[in-house]
Amino acid sequence: MKIVCFAWLREKAGVSEDTVSPPDTVNDVRGLVEWLRAKDPGYADAFEDLSLVRIAVNQEYATLDARLAPGDEIAFFPPVTGG
Repeated sequence: MKIVCFAWLREKAGVSEDTVSPPDTVNDVRGLVEWLRAKDPGYADAFEDLSLVRIAVNQEYATLDARLAPGDEIAFFPPVTGG
């Protein structure tokens, strides 16, 4: 799976892109987030308050319950505002 982080999430996680191979038990975004938190303190910091994080799976908005498959691209980014 490819992980992409934008804006302050990139700063906190310490990576803009990451390729990971989570265990088979990780089958949704929530499980991925929990696995990433346990894997790395940067991710733990980035995902401290999930109410401030938006998610896209394969470039489509998603929720924490979105199902994942090998090869998916998961993006994490802050809420976007327009002007």
